[in-house]
Amino acid sequence: MFSIIFPGQGSQIVGMAKEFYENYDSVRKYFQNADEILDKSLSKLILDGPKDILDQTENTQPAIFLVSYSIFKVLEKEANFNLKEASFFAGHSLGEYSALCCADSLDFEQTISLLKYRGIAMQNAVPKGQGAMIATLGIDINEIRIMLKEIENKHTCYIANDNSIGQVVLSGKTDSIEFFSNLLKEKKIKFVKLPVSAPFHCPLMNKATIEMKQKILATNFDKPKVNIVSNVTANPINSPEVIKKLLIEQIEQPVRWRESVTNMLNSGIRKFIEIGPGKVLSGLIKRIDRNVKLNQVNNITDIKNLTND
Repeated sequence: MFSIIFPGQGSQIVGMAKEFYENYDSVRKYFQNADEILDKSLSKLILDGPKDILDQTENTQPAIFLVSYSIFKVLEKEANFNLKEASFFAGHSLGEYSALCCADSLDFEQTISLLKYRGIAMQNAVPKGQGAMIATLGIDINEIRIMLKEIENKHTCYIANDNSIGQVVLSGKTDSIEFFSNLLKEKKIKFVKLPVSAPFHCPLMNKATIEMKQKILATNFDKPKVNIVSNVTANPINSPEVIKKLLIEQIEQPVRWRESVTNMLNSGIRKFIEIGPGKVLSGLIKRIDRNVKLNQVNNITDIKNLTND
């Protein structure tokens, strides 16, 4: 039993999928189609940068989806992998949209349009400089919850991502995140400030939720061909109405990635295939279970490795 997983924001690099773009007509068509839908040259931004523009949320979200989708389709159509034999599809934050599209719940145009709006809405939800995120390392999530409880009356700080054992991401107002960072320093707990322009997956994103609610409710979702593991519940879903509801909630709710992976492992999954740029999700899964089989597909050699498995 295996699952397909799709990365989220932070996995992007300039030149991602270039090898696929140069070798497959179908990929060039997807890139061209994306440019037409978005009315901008996203393909040039992906292939040539500049990095600081690619890293802007409104560009990053459709870009990572486009790369993930293109690689998925090459595997499916050119390499003849029956990826829909997977038990689950799962994606980290925006990666959940990649999962839904690849499972035929949304079509390509719907997905890239939704991510365009999602990226803009999330980027603009909080004035620049007023929100921040940090990733804590080597601390149990329950200890973080205790620390947050102690400061909740004075500071605006939330768990945004429960990524893996010993990796939890926090979102909040800039001054609150700085205060919490100082608490971590006092306890000699490692953390990394994330290079993001807004505090994702927390109640500060409410403005984005309001905007995206209208877009999501107005979009037609089909029942996915493969069960999708929801970021919000960490459980499989396949009802279009439930998918819509949870995608709306996802903007402010924490990404429960550790629990999602644990639930898939408990369902018998022994292999994960990460499709899209980077190998961030594989690294997180390895911290949860060192014995699970992991494949990443972000270049043509990776497809050959997958074939030889």
